[in-house]
Amino acid sequence: MAAPLLIQTDRGLYCPPGDFYVDPWRPVDRAIITHAHADHSRPGHRHYLAHRDSWPVMQRRLGDISGEVVEYGEVKRCNDVNVSLHPAGHILGSAQIRVEHRGEVWVVTGDFKRDPDATCAAFEPQRCHTLISEVTFGYPVYRWPGEATIIRQVEDWWAQSRARGETAVLFCYALGKAQRILHGLRDLDEPVVVHGALAPVNAIYEKAGVPLARCETVGRERRDFAGRLVMAPPSAAGSPWMKRFRNRSTGFASGWMQLRGNRRRRGYDRGFVLSDHADWNGLLQTVDDSHAERILLTHGDSGPLERLLQERGLDARALATTRPGAEDDA
Repeated sequence: MAAPLLIQTDRGLYCPPGDFYVDPWRPVDRAIITHAHADHSRPGHRHYLAHRDSWPVMQRRLGDISGEVVEYGEVKRCNDVNVSLHPAGHILGSAQIRVEHRGEVWVVTGDFKRDPDATCAAFEPQRCHTLISEVTFGYPVYRWPGEATIIRQVEDWWAQSRARGETAVLFCYALGKAQRILHGLRDLDEPVVVHGALAPVNAIYEKAGVPLARCETVGRERRDFAGRLVMAPPSAAGSPWMKRFRNRSTGFASGWMQLRGNRRRRGYDRGFVLSDHADWNGLLQTVDDSHAERILLTHGDSGPLERLLQERGLDARALATTRPGAEDDA
């Protein structure tokens, strides 16, 4: 059996013949980045390669980084390895990494989803010999209801909160999830109030051609937010920033809200099941579409999916990792 094209190291996923890393979590010379979330795009690398739409967010987070941007499908040569990026459907600029060497093809999905999302390029299945797939939601209970359904639920919850004289405060991840919801609310007659962390990311999405609802930031002046919809990152939930919304109803948009116990433990009044990761059906479909002979599972509890794939006769197993904890972008 040929040596693996990608191996796990204490710095991250490494390609020996190409001499590069995919989403390394410690500084390296050459890093190929699947997307701009901070647990995948980390500081300190000498050279970054990422999709064009990821670069503005990476620059904002990481400062003056050095590297190059590529388009989807563009092939880069690293030593004698061909590397190309393909849409992952996770957030704006997110990519799967396709690695080809001497006829052997490996694909790293990065974070991905199969559900329609107008704020980013749709996932494109890749055929390969070995698939390295994320498995954040690797249990059959995780099956997403659809974005349009969730947007209606958010609007209904907001209307009920307004009728009670409350502020509807919706927590969601600042990169990707927030813009997806704001796109769904783009026809509102009034602006959505947003935490300051969302505004610069919204601007990047709008510059990329993604239409969003009109927004205004909270500001420092004393204001009455009764009846308004406010959006903020989860980190703001327990902060002094929340004191200005005294009479409020809180909600959280995440795939983890599929389980009611998660909502109760996190202390939110409402949970909205909206994820930027593949659900159970999406994971199975991606494995089928890949026609891969070997499936390596990472970034979550892979046990149920691993067992099912093995029962189907596939070479499936967990990829051991020492990756630091992921951000709450689910």
